[in-house]
Amino acid sequence: MFRKFSEIEDYIVKNNIVKTIALANAEDEHALTAVVNAKRKNIAKAILIGNVEKIKEILTKLNENIDDYEFIPCSDELESAKIAIKLVREKKADIPMKGLMMTSSFMKAVLNKEEGLISNGNILSQASLLEFDEENRFMIISDCAVNISPNVEDKIKITKNTIKFAHILGIEKPNIGVLSALEKVNPKIQSTVDAEQVAEYKDFDGIGSIAGPLALDIAISKEAAIHKGINNEVCGNADILIVPDLPSGNIFTKALVFFAHLKVAGTLLGTDSPVIMTSRSDTEDDKYLSILMAIFQAK
Repeated sequence: MFRKFSEIEDYIVKNNIVKTIALANAEDEHALTAVVNAKRKNIAKAILIGNVEKIKEILTKLNENIDDYEFIPCSDELESAKIAIKLVREKKADIPMKGLMMTSSFMKAVLNKEEGLISNGNILSQASLLEFDEENRFMIISDCAVNISPNVEDKIKITKNTIKFAHILGIEKPNIGVLSALEKVNPKIQSTVDAEQVAEYKDFDGIGSIAGPLALDIAISKEAAIHKGINNEVCGNADILIVPDLPSGNIFTKALVFFAHLKVAGTLLGTDSPVIMTSRSDTEDDKYLSILMAIFQAK
């Protein structure tokens, strides 16, 4: 089981895994720097789509040989995203990546029924992989960026996507906490009702325990749970945290990055191939970790 991003990087390097990234609207210095870092570690090649002149300027600034890259000119961000997806579908690239563009444009290309990367019956969801230094392990938070206000059925599908991701990381029997503002069902707080129904679902494969609703403190801290008179296998041992909705998940993960300065990598789940969709405010290090996870998933 992997516990740190450095362990995943070592695995990729030692196994000579190299994947081709199609970076849409590549004139994004942070995204391009992250791709360059992956290329310098010999774990990635790149096809760069967008304003070729600006892309080459950034590469030159980074002291990169522009002959090491393939370029596709494009002046429209939606078309750039479509090209990246098409390259993956045609097996000319392994991973599409969002550069300097609106998330909605990139998502539109990914979700296209005829030319996108979602098979029938799948739900697209996002997961944030957190390096939990205090306990020397990973924790997965989902969904923080795709499904705005998922219902119970959606949350079950999101949970299934996240379980599969945990298995890829070597977490054979993940413990799952379904979060809300408190640990008791309150009909006035819909997320507590939803959490209970998700936790009662019987057909999750390959899990340890699941509990909900759980407040964040008792999901993370065994001591806090005991103090509140709650004792179950998930409290203090959660591998997966299912958030109530996109706003709460987005605020939670950004707080971890900007206040706690923890290492977090975002990944899309439910797609036919790994997809890199980072926030425009993410640093080059954040974007590199997301590249690392996509390469690992594509192995």
